[in-house]
Amino acid sequence: MKRKLFSAVLGVFAMLLLMGAAAVPERPAAALLAEEESAVLVDITLETDAKLFNAKLAQSVLAATGLDPLAVADAAEETANSVPTGDETLLIDGQPTPLTLGKHMVGSTTYVSLDVMAQLLDPSAQVGWEGSSLTVTANGLSLTAQLGQLYVVANGRYLYVPELVQGSEGGQVSVPLRTVAKAFGAAVNYDSATKVTSVTRGSGAIQSGDSYYDQEDLFWLSRVIYRESGNQTMEGQMAVGNVILNRIADPIFPDTVEGVLAQKNQFSTYASGVLAKTDPSQASVIAAKLVLDGGVVEETRGALFFDSGVNSWASRNREHIATLGGHKFYG
Repeated sequence: MKRKLFSAVLGVFAMLLLMGAAAVPERPAAALLAEEESAVLVDITLETDAKLFNAKLAQSVLAATGLDPLAVADAAEETANSVPTGDETLLIDGQPTPLTLGKHMVGSTTYVSLDVMAQLLDPSAQVGWEGSSLTVTANGLSLTAQLGQLYVVANGRYLYVPELVQGSEGGQVSVPLRTVAKAFGAAVNYDSATKVTSVTRGSGAIQSGDSYYDQEDLFWLSRVIYRESGNQTMEGQMAVGNVILNRIADPIFPDTVEGVLAQKNQFSTYASGVLAKTDPSQASVIAAKLVLDGGVVEETRGALFFDSGVNSWASRNREHIATLGGHKFYG
């Protein structure tokens, strides 16, 4: 109600200003000539006369409409205070984030401006460009995000971005909130009751890839990905890697990458020794790192088997989940 009242009064005062300006009486030309030496004083007098006229006219309008001047003043103050100065649905250490963060949804994923978020999490962060990639250097962190890419690289870790690194008309680079938070070692919590997302700063940046990735797992996983799907898209290669890790998580399979590959009648290239002598491509190594860092291709989630479309045991005995690239995946 107060907001509507204030809007109405604003409209009235706009008319008053126009009427008041027109209603100020003109001084005779002779009087003006006589006051040439006091031109500044005349200007002040005219301005004062106009203000007094508008004030009296405003009082008359308020009296005629029955509006309470105090209520009008309260409505004006409430309207001014209601203008949002931050996003209270996204907090960092309990404080609203600035609107310049550019929070928006891509599908079901919350995206934010990478450079703004980086400087909110670490005010010392330095942001720059290398070609089409935005770089962030902060305390213990080196991060690169290339426009249109499926991942962000942070301290040698490959973090999967299914909806791609996004660009905006304003020249900003946007990435998933959880991805940039992970890179900075921050925690993200969403409260479904209040619909508020809270980010809590951590004690340091993400662990480096050299110390995070198990080198033996990376050795075997990158090679089997290359042998089985080296001619596929990045997500096609990731899907093959996901099958290996899904087996490790399933109690009926061995609990290491090499153990899964060594199972009888599963991967002939391992038994023949060819796999160990294979040099994987850079893309296959990246695909292996993506899945080792938790990246999952949603279309093939949960798959335990794959084949290239032949009449395989899996095709006859397991549920078909999806076809991706040159492979069919089964649960």
